[in-house]
Amino acid sequence: MAAAPSPARRVRVLWLVKGLGPGGAEQLLLLAAGVVDRERFDYRVAYVRPDKTHLVPELEAAGLTPERLGARTTRPGGWVADLARAMTEVDVVHAHSPFLASAARLLARAMPRSRRPAVVTTEHNEWTSHRRPTRLLNAATAPLDAHHWAVSEQVRDTVWPSRRDGFEVLIHGIDPDVVRPREDARRTLRAALGAADDDVVSLTVANLRRNKDYPTLLRAARIALDREPRLRFAAVGQGPLVEEVAALHASLGLGDRFRLLGFRRDVHDLMAAADVFTLASAHEGLPVAVMEAFASGLPVVATTVGGLPQQVEDGVHGLLVPPGDPEALATALTTVAGDAHLRRRMGEAARERSTAYDIRRAVAEQERMYAVLSRRARG
Repeated sequence: MAAAPSPARRVRVLWLVKGLGPGGAEQLLLLAAGVVDRERFDYRVAYVRPDKTHLVPELEAAGLTPERLGARTTRPGGWVADLARAMTEVDVVHAHSPFLASAARLLARAMPRSRRPAVVTTEHNEWTSHRRPTRLLNAATAPLDAHHWAVSEQVRDTVWPSRRDGFEVLIHGIDPDVVRPREDARRTLRAALGAADDDVVSLTVANLRRNKDYPTLLRAARIALDREPRLRFAAVGQGPLVEEVAALHASLGLGDRFRLLGFRRDVHDLMAAADVFTLASAHEGLPVAVMEAFASGLPVVATTVGGLPQQVEDGVHGLLVPPGDPEALATALTTVAGDAHLRRRMGEAARERSTAYDIRRAVAEQERMYAVLSRRARG
């Protein structure tokens, strides 16, 4: 009797990211971890920054144990040796940071072809938002990719024309089953925010970094509050500009009408408590928070950057304004705050639009490519 065929080996995939803070790329990995095909693929996660560990517990709960590269040494650049070792143990490296992608490409090229993993990348942000050294290194090494994705058409369009061929736009998404608040979330959190029943709460979910342009958001809030006393603001986020943002908040006299909430794990509950989602970014890819706001039925007031104009139709799902314009942002906010019918109509359209964002579709496409590249390597 012939022996039974041995089961196919799972494709070994390493997700590579700079840190595991609460940023958009990291949130996408967490969402993807909940829907991946564990029978066909063996996933690992590696990161570098020791100060960005917010999502480690959530990834562990999803069945992945992240490895911090360089954790066993204090030598500068010690993470490179750990990355080189990890790359010998996988079939595909999927990098979510331009700097780490560049390192992975060069390390792969130095490996014997028989042991070399395929390197694929996802561009989450516009190339113009990267620092010049990172942009140059990323551009120089990008042709070494086996495949590359961009999270929006706008992100792809910022890739240098000489490097743009082969970039595939892959709209990521959310898990609709995850974006579900607690039953009493709206009542409880509005009370915690000091919001009355007829107040209009604007929520922002964005880390305190330059590209999120908190100065424009805070100045717009000051203008809007002077015009519409029912408005209240809350912002979830942490980052290097925490002291600068706090100082501007104080100088504008925003007080408790604009709550800076820091890092929170109850974002979906906060969205249930809100009436509008606001984003004042100067640069973007395609924010996960906007997809979650859509799924929560919130109209979106945002800037015309990154992939936002392709997803938020002005006047349908929300209102779009130019970046860096506090007056325009304030006008949009007061318009939405002053018209409950408009908020309801835009919120319903946003919720309907959210059905296009399903993380399972993006993961299925990625896994299809992982399998193709793995077969090529073995062949």
